[in-house]
Amino acid sequence: MAQNPIRVDIVSDVVCPWCIVGYCQLMQASEVTGITIETYWHPFELNPDMEADGENLRDHIMRKYGSTAEQSKDARDRLTEVGADLDIDFRWSDDSRIYNTFAAHQLLHWASETGQAQALKLALFEAYFTQGRDVSDSNVLIDVAASVGLIAEEAEAVLRDERHADMVRQKEQFWTARGVSGVPTMVFDGKQATSGAQGVETFTRLLKQLTSQ
Repeated sequence: MAQNPIRVDIVSDVVCPWCIVGYCQLMQASEVTGITIETYWHPFELNPDMEADGENLRDHIMRKYGSTAEQSKDARDRLTEVGADLDIDFRWSDDSRIYNTFAAHQLLHWASETGQAQALKLALFEAYFTQGRDVSDSNVLIDVAASVGLIAEEAEAVLRDERHADMVRQKEQFWTARGVSGVPTMVFDGKQATSGAQGVETFTRLLKQLTSQ
């Protein structure tokens, strides 16, 4: 008898590097075990009060975490190495910036209505981490949406009238009210939750445990 896919709810942000790392680790675990998963993405803003034009990434990390410029660089270098093992092409520069992602989450909610949130989420990760694009810019968001087959004119309308803004806020509050304060947070079949990029081995063990129960 075929095993039903395991539902994985992933609370994450588009500009969170450990979110794409954790997702890729989870997918590797799924491949290793042969256990199918279905992912559902949920919004979280790392920087809800970020100014419109963003902030230099190095300066942001130094300010937010109290780290030195060298520690900031070391953190990005480590991410580059971790990403390379997962086929994630992190590209950092002295001009890399971090942005607010509320508009991106609205677009993702819209895409979820037609089952295209997964494709859009991964395309936004690539746009930000590999291409260095401004994922708070409407033109960039519309272009990325079109690249995965969504209709550009509809994407533009969604961003212009903010029809999904209230729903995104409700979703964010839903998860924060349940104790989510860092991402990625993953909830497996509504039973078990993990925080952070746990690694392929840990995700492999978890998937096996869930299917054996």
